Amino acid sequence: MLKRTGAVVAAAAVAALALPADAHAAAVACGGTVSTQGVSGNGCISADRWKDGRVFFRTITAHTVLTNSRPHATGVEYEAFFRVVSGGHWVKIGNGRTVVQRRSTVGPLAIGSTDRVCGPVNVKVQIRVHIRPAGGAWSNWSSAATSQCQT
Repeated sequence: MLKRTGAVVAAAAVAALALPADAHAAAVACGGTVSTQGVSGNGCISADRWKDGRVFFRTITAHTVLTNSRPHATGVEYEAFFRVVSGGHWVKIGNGRTVVQRRSTVGPLAIGSTDRVCGPVNVKVQIRVHIRPAGGAWSNWSSAATSQCQT
């Protein structure tokens, strides 16, 4: 019975490894680190290109990577804003919260996203993220940027 269970688990593990990765998965690029009260975070961005008919779009997603250097687990809130660098204004695209175990790192955690039409000019877009440990103060901003419709 134990051999059969082991064989089933091994076969499932091999099958999971054999599944192809998503060909359209976007890379996540992170900006600088900000910290507050023993918790640090990075603002990260990804841009996934897709097409609807003859029009190309980009899904811009804000992420964060959180590190807790405290000796105990803590809840962390985070929120993200988005803008087009040339003349755009900041728009909140998401927020959330999670528990980060003691002396560990989690992420990248997707916070929010926005879909943008790719225009004739490859404009630069930016996100900014800040974090707040439970009962603490908000950190400064961590930013990341990408060209909106790069290939």
